[in-house]
Amino acid sequence: MTGFILWIVLGLVVGILAKWIMPGKDGGGFIVTVILGIIGALVGGYISSFFGLGSVDGFNIGSLVIAVLGALLVLFIYRKIRG
Repeated sequence: MTGFILWIVLGLVVGILAKWIMPGKDGGGFIVTVILGIIGALVGGYISSFFGLGSVDGFNIGSLVIAVLGALLVLFIYRKIRG
């Protein structure tokens, strides 16, 4: 249960950072921010692991950077799909 809560908190932080870096009018509010952050962390972790650059393995600076980059990518794709 603690890991699940940690992913939600990390997702919230990452989602907020991604929206702060890439501002825009997105619907959904808090829930969408958390979901995009969690998906972004997963995507960032997968891509960085695939290329051997590291992974998202907790609350540290490297994981946060990877997760934010993944969230920015997910946010970019989300905005392109939503129009």
